[in-house]
Amino acid sequence: MEQQATVEVVVGRVGRAHGLRGDVVVEVRTDEPDERFDVGATVCIEGTRRELTVTRSRWARGSLIVAFKEVADRNGAEELRGSVLVVDVEADEEPADPEEFWDRQLRGLAVVDESGQARGTVKDILHMPAQDVLVIDVDGDEHLVPFVRQLVPTVDVAAGQIVVASIPGLLDDDAEEAR
Repeated sequence: MEQQATVEVVVGRVGRAHGLRGDVVVEVRTDEPDERFDVGATVCIEGTRRELTVTRSRWARGSLIVAFKEVADRNGAEELRGSVLVVDVEADEEPADPEEFWDRQLRGLAVVDESGQARGTVKDILHMPAQDVLVIDVDGDEHLVPFVRQLVPTVDVAAGQIVVASIPGLLDDDAEEAR
């Protein structure tokens, strides 16, 4: 049987301890938190391959509170603080909705303007309350571009590029004021 290639994907970062029983607040870094942090699901601590098994999870005031079988008390929860949580997923796995993209699909894509001129590279994606924001590296400078159709009309993962609207100031610092 042929083994499927997998990639390691970040799904969260452990924040502060919550309560005395070892629960932690998880800063979610996945579009599928209910699946990734469902009871019985396992995650690993990045760089260690230490496995953690979810025993309970719930949302409280917009934060995900998670308990792991391997963490018995508040001290254990405090030791996890700052840990990045990862899972292995099939390399060719894609979101069900063709209009959705995972961070790992976008990082490293070439950025071109509407005329096709190379402008930079997608460095990261910030998940903000209002919308996601692309962090684009343009000659060593970071530019933040809201990930909305008006500013990013085309995403072509297969071609390895995205198109960003040609709006002065969006990908450069030398925007001329409209007169």
